[in-house]
Amino acid sequence: MPHIIIEHSANLAELTDIGELVEAVHAAALDDGLPALDALRTRAVSRQHYRIADGNPAYGFVYLTARIGPGREPAAVERFLARLMDTVDEALAPLLPDNPVALSAEIQFIEPSQRIMRNHIRTHLDQADGS
Repeated sequence: MPHIIIEHSANLAELTDIGELVEAVHAAALDDGLPALDALRTRAVSRQHYRIADGNPAYGFVYLTARIGPGREPAAVERFLARLMDTVDEALAPLLPDNPVALSAEIQFIEPSQRIMRNHIRTHLDQADGS
């Protein structure tokens, strides 16, 4: 893990390439070094029904959630989250100031006893490397 979920207002998909945003966040997460390649999943979900502040249709939002396993140093977690937030901020900077975007990011720790995982990607990558 982690699992990174980029929840966003639907209007942003009309203004920017959400696929590129997913790629940028995924690359930033890998470059940070916190997640292993085979464990990282990054996805986006568009929210069609929303209201922001006074309802101005130019407003948008991104809420990034990174779900990770416990046991990491707090400084590493803070660095990782800040890096993801900075990446989103940079990717969306061209939209501003005409389309103000509210950005939020949060870490959620996954309780291992409440999760079952079978990672066949890890097996595939190990076999491809000849390990």
